[in-house]
Amino acid sequence: MSLCCWHNARSMPSSSVDDARFEPGRLRVLADTYPLRDPLGDPDVIAVGPSGRGGVSWGSIRGVRDRDKSPSTRRMSALHRKKSQISDTHQYRQKLPAVMFSRAEISFWTILKQCIGKELSKITMPVVFNEPISLIQRLAEYMEYSFLIDKALRCHNPVDRMEMVCAFVIAALSSNYKRIGKPFNPVLGETFEFVRQDLGFRFVGEQVSHHPPITAFHATGGGYSFQGSIQPKLSFWGKTVEICPRGLIRLELHKFKETYTWQNVDLIVHNVILGKLWMEYRGNIQVSVNRGTHSATLTFKPAGWLTKEQHHVEGFVYEGSVKKRALYGSWVLGMYSCGVSTYDRFLADSEAKARHAAKEKINVEKTSLATFNYDLAQQRTLWTVNERPADSAQYYEFSRLAVSLNDKLPNMEMYLPPTDSRWRPDIRAMEEGLLDQASAQKERIEEKQRAARRDDKCRNRSFTPRWFSLKKNPDSRKDEWEYGHQYWDRDWTNCPSLF
Repeated sequence: MSLCCWHNARSMPSSSVDDARFEPGRLRVLADTYPLRDPLGDPDVIAVGPSGRGGVSWGSIRGVRDRDKSPSTRRMSALHRKKSQISDTHQYRQKLPAVMFSRAEISFWTILKQCIGKELSKITMPVVFNEPISLIQRLAEYMEYSFLIDKALRCHNPVDRMEMVCAFVIAALSSNYKRIGKPFNPVLGETFEFVRQDLGFRFVGEQVSHHPPITAFHATGGGYSFQGSIQPKLSFWGKTVEICPRGLIRLELHKFKETYTWQNVDLIVHNVILGKLWMEYRGNIQVSVNRGTHSATLTFKPAGWLTKEQHHVEGFVYEGSVKKRALYGSWVLGMYSCGVSTYDRFLADSEAKARHAAKEKINVEKTSLATFNYDLAQQRTLWTVNERPADSAQYYEFSRLAVSLNDKLPNMEMYLPPTDSRWRPDIRAMEEGLLDQASAQKERIEEKQRAARRDDKCRNRSFTPRWFSLKKNPDSRKDEWEYGHQYWDRDWTNCPSLF
């Protein structure tokens, strides 16, 4: 069976493929290496060429397998193809339906003074603390920079791959900058899917536990899978809110049979009661890989509001115990790399550091942000942040991708499960500026969830996640939430009514 990807990409000279630039709006996948299956789940649909709309066209593999299908399966495949076309042509919205409300006159101290030293994730908070997306949708923002994974897949050197994986790790945190709103807590069993054919991935997440709250997710693209679970712990300490996202994250690069793992660092939000709000990450991220001896350490420099280290990230890629590359930059703006000897010489050169400080001062005066871009010899730019919309501050500081998360999709009632976050009336009301309605719906949904738990207890029933299961990982030897690979079959039989 021949696979015609990108119109006979296999016949192209290797340099034509290797030199391709995977810009926003194009499918980021090397089709001559691995065909990308239809992100909406039909195993007989593959990418067959550019669509001319900044995405891809999707074709069907016909023949023996179609003849082997039952009539109901063939109808489902036809529906998948129809949905694929809908997703490929959909123009995502550029802003929310209404600007955000003003928090200026809200007395947060009146609400928070009873929560000092307590875990906020276990406390019912007023809707004014929220932003209009759920935590599962917030996790889907990891995929904004999925093209960095595609770049890693094009790297034949394991050090270069580790560099790009580290860039992805940092870039995934950048969406949190200035985002002080709390995502809505997902209801037990709530799901969210996010299919972006233009970006070459599909994502699904599920709330698998209520106490403690745990969200599991799984995403696939051309040649990789990305998965993990997050157990957020939020604590209020009088002046600061500490957000601890517990959970292991895994990225598998199928072509190289490599699995990269890491855990995110804590985020501290300062001056939540008085003064100018600012945030920082604290700690180290250790990135390891199951094959070879390579690893990386990323250090988030501690900072105060007026210190020069705010948003600064420094790290190294190792082969065994030997440093191979230096990494540096800002988790807000971008990351760079260079040779270790070049980096050490810069750190030891007071005049070079003074020249950089003068240049950085100009950047800070213009944008209030330091870049930590030292512009060293043979420096590589690993990642730079996507610019947010000019009116982002009016819309909860959302990025363009964040604005699209809760977008109403054409005919979504035909294929989304009733558990998808897009059906939540409280989130929908909040993004439309209807705070009283959002608050009432939030209380109704929470009470419905409590009633369901009481009923389960009376009937001696326990909740079982639909799409993920807790299994022992053979590598880590720890219990991890594993995706079961059935979601994209789109069988919503017995899906609960949550909202």
